Amino acid sequence: MRVRVVIALKNGVLDPQGQVLHKGLHQLGFGEVQAVSVGKVVELELDEEEAEAALSRAKQMCKKLLVNEAVEVGKIEVFP
Repeated sequence: MRVRVVIALKNGVLDPQGQVLHKGLHQLGFGEVQAVSVGKVVELELDEEEAEAALSRAKQMCKKLLVNEAVEVGKIEVFP
């Protein structure tokens, strides 16, 4: 199973990379951009045959290492 974890900062957490990109886009003439947020995507290939098992293992990985729950949230997607 393939698992994708999309990690983003929680609302209210300062995002300096997003602010720099936002400013740069405005300077380049893209004034319609209202906000920019920078996150991460982690793709995993798991030796699991069932989606529920892959999801469970991915949740454990997020909790133990991949997502800093103090400032980030993670969304897990499972693909066959």
